[in-house]
Order: sequence, then structure tokens, then C-alpha cells
Amino acid sequence: LPVSTDCLGSPIVYSPVKADLTGNIKKIRAVYDSNPAEFKTLQNILEVEKEMHGSAWPKTGATLALMWLKRGLKFMLVLLQSISDGERDEEHPNLIRVNALKAYEIALKKYHGWMLQKLFMGSVYALPYKSDLLKALEKGREVKEEESIEKIHQFLSRVTPILDAIYEMYTKMNAELSYKA
Repeated sequence: LPVSTDCLGSPIVYSPVKADLTGNIKKIRAVYDSNPAEFKTLQNILEVEKEMHGSAWPKTGATLALMWLKRGLKFMLVLLQSISDGERDEEHPNLIRVNALKAYEIALKKYHGWMLQKLFMGSVYALPYKSDLLKALEKGREVKEEESIEKIHQFLSRVTPILDAIYEMYTKMNAELSYKA
């Protein structure tokens, strides 16, 4: 039986990344579900946790989960932006290593210690081809690359301002942590 892959490529290499993103979403959702009236927005969650956890904040709860989730999402958005901007390795135009390395440099590298940085650098060789990534984003349908890129542009135009607002909220609330994982 063939092993199915998703947008991230090799399930063995990237399943921890997917699990981390999913785990952070579940933590945030659990806090929201505990009191939807009180936690109407992400900012409400951060404000309540700040008051509730005192000096341990922002190193706890949904605040910490959202911090790592926003970083992972930033990685994905920079990766997609780089691909849609046409950045590529001219000798290997169907590889997305250049795009992934750019996204890693911008979104995650400064938060990763030596070991995680080395692990990431090794994992770029397991990334899918650009054509496979675009096909996965199209849920397996064969679509012209230009159409996929246009959909990525539309997606980025809607999602980037939301992520920017989350980053701004973390800055304003002094919730950003710079320790290395």
C-alpha cells in the first residue's frame, strides 16, 4: 500500500509538525470551550490568562499555545508567499527548499535551538515537489499552476492581516517570548 502524504510531504518527517500545530489548536479551543461567553476573542483569552496566571504568564495555557501556533502559521504563509512570488532554485525549479528555508529563517529559526535547527535543515530534503504541494492544496485535482498560485494569492490576502493582528496583539500585550525551544 502506498503511504499517503499531505501538503507537508513525508508523513514521517512532518507528522510531528502537524501534531504540534493540531495540539496548539486543541489547547486554545479547550480554553474557549470552557467559557465561550468570557472567551469571545483571542485577546479575551490572553487578558484573562494574564490576570489568572500572574508572573507565569505568558508561558502558560492558550497564550503559549497561540504563540507557537502563530509562528507555525507565519512559516506556512511566508512559504506560500515565496512560492507565489516565483522565488525558486533555477537549477531545480520544482523543489521548494529555497522557499522553506526563507520561511524558516523569517518565522522560526530564532526560536529554535541548535538541535531543532539541524533537524529542520535535514528535513528540507523530505519536502514535496512544488507540483505535488500545489496538487495537494487542490485536494488532488489537476489544476494549472497559475490557477493554484492565484488561489494562494487570494488566501494570503485574507489570512495575512489576521495573523498580523495576532502578532500585533502579542507585541502590545508584551506576550512575545524569545526563548529557544
